Amino acid sequence: MNPIAAILEQQRFVVLDGALATELEARGCDLNDPIWSARMLFEQPELIRAVHQDYFRAGADCATSATYQATFAGFEQRGIGHARAAELMQLSVTLALKARDAFWADSSNQVGRCKPFVAASVGPYGAFLADGSEYRGDYGLSQAQLEAFHRPRMAVLAQTSADLLAFETIPSLLEARALVAVLEEFPLVSAWLSFSAKNATQICNGETFSACAAAFAGHPQIAAIGVNCTAPEYVADLIGSARAVTDAPLLAYPNSGERYDPIHKTWAGDDSCADFVIEARTWLERGAIVIGGCCRTSPQHIAQLRLELQR
Repeated sequence: MNPIAAILEQQRFVVLDGALATELEARGCDLNDPIWSARMLFEQPELIRAVHQDYFRAGADCATSATYQATFAGFEQRGIGHARAAELMQLSVTLALKARDAFWADSSNQVGRCKPFVAASVGPYGAFLADGSEYRGDYGLSQAQLEAFHRPRMAVLAQTSADLLAFETIPSLLEARALVAVLEEFPLVSAWLSFSAKNATQICNGETFSACAAAFAGHPQIAAIGVNCTAPEYVADLIGSARAVTDAPLLAYPNSGERYDPIHKTWAGDDSCADFVIEARTWLERGAIVIGGCCRTSPQHIAQLRLELQR
């Protein structure tokens, strides 16, 4: 049984963690690098573990590994060879597992909680490009080419002790099909599948989210389907459209509500935890039962989210 299904047998919801990269930045890390948060795997790995630990303390049922932008091609551009790159990917999962195990070793943390799990992040091809194209999906690659890109990293992560894979910020149905095709090469591994969306009906490349959800409805290895790295105000309608076409668990972990300026590399707007939680009530009402946060959300967001869901 995949870990999401296991937790849903014991409670009505699953709380995901929040942002990793922007939380690392908030703690003083310089992530101005093509490999983004993966840079900390060889510079400050214990800080990654500390962030995971804080999310568990805040109430998260899951830690997502620092592999969103960790690819063999990306590491190679930084002068890191294949063997070392694989070690760093494995380390990312180990850090999350150690944080989980340390949290769970304290029996007081087990009261009213399910044992948390670890999801190994698999970002889109556009994350490797580091030019914002994960929010467009216009790579000009075939499904076979995308499969070839994703296969090596997925092979490494599938051999770790991660509980499932997290296909995140996927901008197109084509790339989702490529990821799931490779997933089927590892029949004992499950994954959640999460798209990035540009409005209340469409994912980033213009296809409808409902069509994407329908395409994978009932797939035995897909543990949940949803959206992430998306403006909070779009999530309720997106989730509602997916609920109409699939009975799969639906997940939502949008951004904080702030807006990113890619030119000046700054964020603007309101990141109020209270507003985020108010929005989350609507996502739950529309059918999302796996809920967390993406960019600019923090352990404080997750703590308030869990309190709200427990009500």
